[in-house]
Amino acid sequence: MYRVAGKCKKGNAWAHFEISPALELNRSTTYANIDEAKEAPIVQQLFYLPFVKKVTLTHQALQIERFNILEWEEVIEQVTTQIEEYLNKGGVVLNQKEHSKTVPVTVYAESTPNPNVMKFVANKMLVEQVYEFKDLDTAKDAPLATALFQFSFVKEIFIDANYLSITKYERIEWESIVMEVREFIRDYLQQGKKVIEEQAPKIDETSVSENTPKNLTGIESEIVKILDEYIKPAVASDGGNIAFDSYSTEDQKVKVILQGACSGCPSSTITLKNGIESMLKEMLPGKVNTVEAING
Repeated sequence: MYRVAGKCKKGNAWAHFEISPALELNRSTTYANIDEAKEAPIVQQLFYLPFVKKVTLTHQALQIERFNILEWEEVIEQVTTQIEEYLNKGGVVLNQKEHSKTVPVTVYAESTPNPNVMKFVANKMLVEQVYEFKDLDTAKDAPLATALFQFSFVKEIFIDANYLSITKYERIEWESIVMEVREFIRDYLQQGKKVIEEQAPKIDETSVSENTPKNLTGIESEIVKILDEYIKPAVASDGGNIAFDSYSTEDQKVKVILQGACSGCPSSTITLKNGIESMLKEMLPGKVNTVEAING
């Protein structure tokens, strides 16, 4: 008997459906449409739902990305029930004949607002948590990051969902290295090598810094909620992450930590003032005066 637990975060395009007991699969695959999912009948069934954009199938979960025509809160229970009923009725997860074929891995490079950071997006899920590595020493439990740090121009690496954001040193331009890095990542993934070890240190999935006290005040909780719902999805699309650090009641200053492509980005000041600060002032009138960034 299978049990499925559906989880979603308000405003996030992805929902996570954990399956117990785990499925007998030896790899994870992301499908962008029903034709790509011909090897996976369970995924094809999900693509009949009009709001399903992408589906990632792993040995212990289904991860689904939605189109922006509704929120996950509206359908999370129905989708959870549909997956559970499908499995318990003996529905096929993978056609073994199709599954035995090698699924090509594709990786494309995407520029970010930070000229020193390039985002590399794969057609498969890489990690289920968020990771950031500042140097080779911090990447000892991340085989892919360790391999990338062998390139002398790689300064930092940020990994989330199906992409990596790589920060380079300024002495070299992306135009001369982007193809080499893209092909290296594609070949690495195509060979089925491990991306991350279970013990690798994760970045908290919420918009709260690890150094922030767990017992937030009322205004702090409101700030975090706004960051989660309105700011974080936009930041993630640019290959970065934002975390709430602190709030001072004396001067009404909010401090946030910028990570990934947002860390050290020349346009981050504009983003803070015209985006984050303006939104917090508007949504929390009289409670926020300024927003200050701490690069992660």
